[in-house]
Amino acid sequence: MPKLTLSHLEAALLFCFFTSMVLGIVSRNTDRDRLRYGAKCFAYFLVTLLAAGWLMYLGHG
Repeated sequence: MPKLTLSHLEAALLFCFFTSMVLGIVSRNTDRDRLRYGAKCFAYFLVTLLAAGWLMYLGHG
């Protein structure tokens, strides 16, 4: 079986995707609301991921 190697960014993006998908499924009642909420959570995760990355980059010196 081939070994799967992911960069830190790819792993973080997968985490954002699957977490937002689960939050959308368990938080809303209709399919349309689930999709919209999941997409909104994914966008929030991406913004937070990029902001945290820049803060760490700038804080490192």
